[in-house]
Amino acid sequence: EVHLEESGGGMVQPGGSLRLSCVASGFTFGSYVMSWMRLAPGKGFEWLGAISNDGNSVNYPDPVKGRFTISRDNAKNMVYLQLNDAKTEDTAMYYCARGGWSRVVHDREYRGQGTQVTVSS
Repeated sequence: EVHLEESGGGMVQPGGSLRLSCVASGFTFGSYVMSWMRLAPGKGFEWLGAISNDGNSVNYPDPVKGRFTISRDNAKNMVYLQLNDAKTEDTAMYYCARGGWSRVVHDREYRGQGTQVTVSS
């Protein structure tokens, strides 16, 4: 059974930074692409980027390039999302997911419960 658990969310001021973490279990972590996505109030899921199984390649959508960085530690079964220069529009629930090299992972079986990020002064 795939289990993903995000942490690290909270409140951050505009311009600030935050690092989200996701611990995985129930599958061979190092064999899978991992991704991040978010769900803001009143909007649909937004894909934020992905990292290859070995961590050597990343893929980001244009809106977050240069501000968001995804990394992973296969020895710890962890994937991370570094959010820099936070903006109020980054306020959302953030999810990690198994798979999703270039798209949102809609299957709840392959994503966590999410961690809330609120950007406010």
